Amino acid sequence: MKNILTVAAFTICTFAFSQTSFLPSDVYKMKSVSDPQPSPDGKWVAYVLSTPDSAKDKYDTDIWMVSWDGNESVRLTTSPDGENHPRWSPDGKYLTFLSSRYDTKSSQLWRMDRRGGEAEKITDLKHSISDYFWSPDAKKILLVMQDQESSDDAEKKKKPKPIVIDRYHFKSDAEGYLERKRDHLYLFDVETKKLDTLTQGDFDENNPAWLPDSKKIVFVSNRTADPDRNDNSDLWIIDAQKNSKPKQLTYWKGADTSPSVSYDGKWIAYLKSQSEQFSIYDQPQIALIPIDGGEPKILNPKLDRDVSAPRWSGDSKTIFSIVVDDRRSYVASFDFNGNKKQITTGDRIFNSLIRSNANWVTVSSDPQTPNEVYAIENGSPRRLTHTHDFLKAKTLASVEAFNSTSKDGTEVGSLLFKPYEKQNDKNLPLILWIHGGPTSQNSFSFYTDAQVFTSQGYAVACVNYRGSNGRGLAYSNTISGDWGNKEVMDLIGAVDHLIKIGVADPNRLAIGGWSYGGILTDYVTATDSRFKAAASGAGSALQLSMYGSDQYVLQYENELGVPWKNIDKWMKVSYPFLNIEKIKTPTLYMVGEKDFNVPAIGGEQMYQALKSLGVPTEFIIYPNQHHGISVPSYQIDRLTRYVNWFGKYLNLPQLKEKLPVKK
Repeated sequence: MKNILTVAAFTICTFAFSQTSFLPSDVYKMKSVSDPQPSPDGKWVAYVLSTPDSAKDKYDTDIWMVSWDGNESVRLTTSPDGENHPRWSPDGKYLTFLSSRYDTKSSQLWRMDRRGGEAEKITDLKHSISDYFWSPDAKKILLVMQDQESSDDAEKKKKPKPIVIDRYHFKSDAEGYLERKRDHLYLFDVETKKLDTLTQGDFDENNPAWLPDSKKIVFVSNRTADPDRNDNSDLWIIDAQKNSKPKQLTYWKGADTSPSVSYDGKWIAYLKSQSEQFSIYDQPQIALIPIDGGEPKILNPKLDRDVSAPRWSGDSKTIFSIVVDDRRSYVASFDFNGNKKQITTGDRIFNSLIRSNANWVTVSSDPQTPNEVYAIENGSPRRLTHTHDFLKAKTLASVEAFNSTSKDGTEVGSLLFKPYEKQNDKNLPLILWIHGGPTSQNSFSFYTDAQVFTSQGYAVACVNYRGSNGRGLAYSNTISGDWGNKEVMDLIGAVDHLIKIGVADPNRLAIGGWSYGGILTDYVTATDSRFKAAASGAGSALQLSMYGSDQYVLQYENELGVPWKNIDKWMKVSYPFLNIEKIKTPTLYMVGEKDFNVPAIGGEQMYQALKSLGVPTEFIIYPNQHHGISVPSYQIDRLTRYVNWFGKYLNLPQLKEKLPVKK
């Protein structure tokens, strides 16, 4: 017995010694898995793997495939230019993808023969292809391309032309200023390589889906007089041949999206908004119509939860979808009578759903595992890829759900991350880390920032304040036009709860977030002075100044009205800036230089005001970045600055990591 105990103790000590903290530099090891596509025979799953390249300081995107049993992984592309959108030809002969690899100046379609050999470029078009869809008979490929200048024309110009704007919605993050460039559908003949224009005009077409006979295509388009001013989109159907005229199938004034055609060609399942007016809080439902149109039937009228794009079973009798539900998501099925059956369970989330014969392929995550490709067989997820095995040697946080009650009696669901070695400790320094959106949720999935914070000894609270999804339409919609009120009540209530039960040290509180999380950071610090440090990323506080400077004009006018007629509402939601003297919390502001989602002015104004008042503050601008920071070294820099800023004002250790010096 003594020898057994000695061995056991040695094993535990060795395990503990071998474990290391999760640090910002581990971003260089974090890969992104997406877009799984099962082969027609069900033996392989192709997917996209994005890998950080520390030397080039960017992500390299390649196509990989994994066997159905998960025992064999094969890298299919190796170019430094990146490949994406892998799709199998329906006959199983080819795997195609999009890339601007080698000397190709725009995103074109490439084809790999499954029997082996190098990929060949099968399109050589002036414009970039943004998406494509094989016809079921494998004879044609439907292309989605945007009206734009060709890369060759652009190269010949010594200087760009002025940007001419005449649209109501005139700017968008990453896309920049919006001219009248539209997405249209084109038919590409695989054998002859002939390209035919299928749609044209001053409107966009998207979400196309072939009918099983390869003769017709369903797509989504907003063909109202001024599409920028409403949230309308309808389903249309068109013959798959040149000079065809589309027929309108749905007439809802709201949004009809994500059509999926049944395998028998008789039905279309799609997502239908509940509101006719634009609302970011809307919760679409699954609708069903005959292939030629008709009155839609709602399949989930009593399910007060968000659902994603519908998918058909092979026998065309059942529709599958992912349901977002209070800190989790799961796969569910619906029959024609609306009877729901939950397929998967557990504390995890699912991000996609693709049919593979009688089974399903998905991307899934849990608190200890970033996104990986899974097969779903008999309701159980089975992991296929293992791209993050380095995490086995990391001391990852424990994660538990907790509920709190806000001062108006609302029950709020949240997650608590605790340090690996302090899972049972009390009075921990706490970071209130706020998700963006607001219409998203903190869920049982992997969070890089929370893992970094807990590795430094912090507990992290992630609160699904009102406005979040996963709790029903009313819970999300209750903050419409009243920002920074109920959300702040919920956030403070969660912190008070953690202090009351002894988890959080009331004298060591920090707060932060990105996007709407950054906005709420400013709302909270203007309301509650207990926080010793704050980090507001890509946020805003003087909301009146954001009108016309960001991409949300339609939301603003629907929720608040135009400023010149509703100035009281605009001033009310601008209270963090107008009450700037109440903010005593040292605050770190951050933004992407080219962010059109929440432009830099939002952080600049708050930084300048705190600087004028003498409150400790810094402002970090990441060059050439949009709303999402995409450069690996900048991601590491941001995490490091968070930890050091919080540590400075909570008297906790700071990171000593240094960014790699670029040659």
